[in-house]
Amino acid sequence: MNTPASLTHAPSQAPAHAPARTPSRASWLSLRRLKRPLKWIVAISLTVTFVPYWLAFYVACGLLDYSRNTDKSFSSLERYLFGNGLFTWLVSPFNLLMDLLCVPFRNKGIYQLSDLPASYQEEINGMIAAVHKHNLIGQLESRLGNDRRGMMFFKWYGKNVPTSVDIPEFHRPFKHIRTIGVSIFNKRQSTGRHFGPLRVTLRVLYNINPIDSDNVYIRVGDHTNHWRDNQLFIFDDTLQHQSHNQSDEVRYCMFVDILRPSLVPRLLSAILTGVRTVVAPFNSVFYKKWTFVE
Repeated sequence: MNTPASLTHAPSQAPAHAPARTPSRASWLSLRRLKRPLKWIVAISLTVTFVPYWLAFYVACGLLDYSRNTDKSFSSLERYLFGNGLFTWLVSPFNLLMDLLCVPFRNKGIYQLSDLPASYQEEINGMIAAVHKHNLIGQLESRLGNDRRGMMFFKWYGKNVPTSVDIPEFHRPFKHIRTIGVSIFNKRQSTGRHFGPLRVTLRVLYNINPIDSDNVYIRVGDHTNHWRDNQLFIFDDTLQHQSHNQSDEVRYCMFVDILRPSLVPRLLSAILTGVRTVVAPFNSVFYKKWTFVE
């Protein structure tokens, strides 16, 4: 019996359920390595092709602003231009203007309390005294639970914030202090490297419970402050910084903003009030990785 030609010459067919081919890990890693230079190539190409004068001005301001950082690595510059420093870059002309308005008070980047005028020192010391007088840690214990990082504000850009923790001294009128909060880092928690947005104020951090560990510290550029050695740390938070609590204890730290020393303090205060009005609707964006403690 002859076999039909249609059967003898039928083309071979793949099994109906042949597994789909997936890219190898090496191919995936290669694509990932290409992503960073490709992003730069596209950005530079678009800039060269379409850049108007105002964008060139922005680039110049951004590079001048970024040059204040001691870490000038490629990854740091990329973070400033395309990562969490993007907003700092976008407001760099404003921040540079704030530097001019604060002349002759030079921006030191990192400050000692003695670098500030006496009236600033008095307000900061009074705030610290109130922390211990009212046993702030005792009032906050167990409120964070299993969350990674928590924040409670008592005053934000000059406006009092209602809280369940009663410390009347935090709600009194201040001449220099504009924001008072407390940040809580759970065990084994750290932030990523990041840039603060605005330079109308300086950041004052007071670590309430100095944990005896080399792994509890803040790093600003190439400077590291271990909280067990110095409980008070004052700096310009538009510089790249990172906080660590790689210990088995919960870390409580006052989170305070003070108006920068200036010959025109009323002007800076008015500017900060305007900033508060503009930024208030977007406040959650800046603290999206934090839990607000009730």
